[in-house]
Amino acid sequence: MSNIKSVKMKLPSSQQPPVPQGQKTVSPAPPTETMTQGRDPVALSARQQLEQLQLANRETTLARVAEVISRQGAAGSDILLDVRGKSLLVQAAIGRTELETGDWVKVLRAGNELQLMGKLAPAPEAGIARALAQRMPWQQDLQGGLTRLLTSLTQGLKPDALPGQPPSERTARPMPEAARQALQQVLSRLPPGTTIQPGTGAQDQTLQQMKQWISESGLFAESRLAQTPSASLPDLKLAIGRVITALLAQQGEGPEGFNRLTPLASPELVQAPLQFPQAMALTPPASADGEPTTVGQMLRLLAGMLNRITVNQLHSQVLTARAGGEAPAPVSTLLLELPWLTPQNEPRIAQVRIEQHSEEQRGQSSQHKAASEWRLALAMDLDEAGLMHFDVSLRHQSVSARVWAEKQTTLRQIHEELPLLRQSLTDLGLEVTDLECRRGSPEHPATRLEHRLVDTRV
Repeated sequence: MSNIKSVKMKLPSSQQPPVPQGQKTVSPAPPTETMTQGRDPVALSARQQLEQLQLANRETTLARVAEVISRQGAAGSDILLDVRGKSLLVQAAIGRTELETGDWVKVLRAGNELQLMGKLAPAPEAGIARALAQRMPWQQDLQGGLTRLLTSLTQGLKPDALPGQPPSERTARPMPEAARQALQQVLSRLPPGTTIQPGTGAQDQTLQQMKQWISESGLFAESRLAQTPSASLPDLKLAIGRVITALLAQQGEGPEGFNRLTPLASPELVQAPLQFPQAMALTPPASADGEPTTVGQMLRLLAGMLNRITVNQLHSQVLTARAGGEAPAPVSTLLLELPWLTPQNEPRIAQVRIEQHSEEQRGQSSQHKAASEWRLALAMDLDEAGLMHFDVSLRHQSVSARVWAEKQTTLRQIHEELPLLRQSLTDLGLEVTDLECRRGSPEHPATRLEHRLVDTRV
């Protein structure tokens, strides 16, 4: 809480306070008709307003600043507070004290006045949540975006139309060499669907492939770049940035031109922007003789893809920042989208959610507080098998897993291969406590951003 000088706040007599939009009017009680001789009616009216809030003398409470109204020619300001769900208009000479709409303050009742005791500092996650809210509506499905990029490598891109230019003069041109190199580098490092075979989970080659796959997904782009500054660091997010730079340079524009673009958003990510994992529709491969994408459309598509990766980064931080709040929140969360290639060289996405849960939240004895339970949720939409979900829980050396499939034929095949999965987990030195498969898909809760983006745990 910021250390500010105590400021007196007076309650005006018998005034109907302005009410923020969407909030009900709360009328102060009228002054009483039986008054002791000499008693100030203004003080009595203020007392009644404070008693409506059930705020005792010398009691403190938190209030949200709903509006700050500067009075012309006056030393003070009218401040509309939201106190315990009710509106309260106060007058105060706040001087250099900076109060803005949305601030949370601590107030003390002193007789029939309020005293401003301090302003709460924004919570560490407030800035992250605001950045996340700004990018949520503008996300592009990475699978669809990669499919369009792969097609443009062979088709090229059409220049944007100039005023009065006939369509016949707009022929597709190859992508800039710098953009081609950045894309080809990323595609060459994407694992094919046949790379990881059953029973190879303990092999060093498989482990290294998984580590590379995760580290180059874009989720750790800024951290990796800070550790290893390189203009060609293999990373999906950084590669998208290099493609954008090359396309802008080809048009003679700088970064300011990109900032003016409206990113292309996928409809399913507009409807449920913070649902993760989320079933994504398979993108049909583009026809070789289809209409090439324009440079402007590609830049907007790339902007949406950048937003999608950034949303996953910020979303992970918001969920991790909630640790220690309402149980049973995980102590850390990672949300990743891992691209890979089918045997037909078509991009696909595996959505991975990794959560670490502390045993201390589960009420275990003190000697086990340092241990954790790890939970992994994996979702993939496969060409033949259809949509599949895997929920895995690892606690100490015990593992349990549940596999979900939407197709009956896939469910039957999973049943047949459960013994192989059990044996593979056992070979890793794990005790399999539960292993089952179900028809359908699990429910994963969508994250809700709090409107109160300040830390009230003071």
